[in-house]
Amino acid sequence: MTDKNRPNTPYDDVFRTLLNDCSKLIIPVINEVFGEKYTGKEEIVFSPNEHFLNRQSGDEEKRITDSNFAVIGKSIKQYHFECESKVDYTVLIRIFEYDAQIALDQGSEVTDKKIIVSFPNTAILYLRSTSNTPDKMKIVIRTPGGEVSYDVPTIKVKSYSIEEIFEKDLLFLIPFYIFTYESQFKEINENADKVEKLAEEYANIKARLDQCAENGMIDEFSKKAIIDMSERVLENLAAHYENIRKGVGSVMGGHILDYEAKRIKNEGLEEGFVKGRVEGREECIISTLISLVRDGILSIKDAAVRAGITEADFQEKMAAT
Repeated sequence: MTDKNRPNTPYDDVFRTLLNDCSKLIIPVINEVFGEKYTGKEEIVFSPNEHFLNRQSGDEEKRITDSNFAVIGKSIKQYHFECESKVDYTVLIRIFEYDAQIALDQGSEVTDKKIIVSFPNTAILYLRSTSNTPDKMKIVIRTPGGEVSYDVPTIKVKSYSIEEIFEKDLLFLIPFYIFTYESQFKEINENADKVEKLAEEYANIKARLDQCAENGMIDEFSKKAIIDMSERVLENLAAHYENIRKGVGSVMGGHILDYEAKRIKNEGLEEGFVKGRVEGREECIISTLISLVRDGILSIKDAAVRAGITEADFQEKMAAT
């Protein structure tokens, strides 16, 4: 979550980029954190991440959450994830403020006697953690009518081996896996054998991602995005450790500044949209627009306008595919 007093980090950007461009990868993470049993066929619909909080001074303060989305399956559940690169317990203050705003923005049930607001399911992804980092945190609200509370579970990258990441399909965590070795960077960087061993581990990760793509567990775009985002994290986290950057980067391959996977996919989607318009094939247009919505490139409202149908009709077509 970002505000004027908390600068954005490259890791926040990677988190949001991967979530928006490969949204299906977050489903196993939700299952792991909240004990859900989603199959991966559910729809993910993103909500606006930017809000303005009114202060007593009359000023408005802009807040941007790392993620705010709904999973649509047999029911609809709202989720709010925050990516934290260090343990900072004041995050609960920001989370509560944003959760309350999400609850209001999602709509409330108002009668002449009461108002009902629904808070999202919220979790924190910790890239760095210690033995004292809790598995869950709690927000307690004391009201004149009594005390209510809800848990904010945490997921810690350092708690998972690469074997567990693949076994549990937590591929979303791979770009951040290098944080596991951060405390050893100086030692590894000065030892050629250890650099080679780390490079071999990442070569194995890349090979397993290739296998996942061949087996249809993920598509080629998602595989490429995971690799690109892994390189981006590596470049920033190991900025002062040239041997590690070169050793691991050489086996991962790619050019992170181009973000080639996204460029290729966006070009293909745009070609499909143009082709559909030229040939007058409505089904091609709708299919392309649905892909754009699912990848977070277009909102449902904008997609419906481009398709020339109502939002309700567009949502119905999404649900049928």
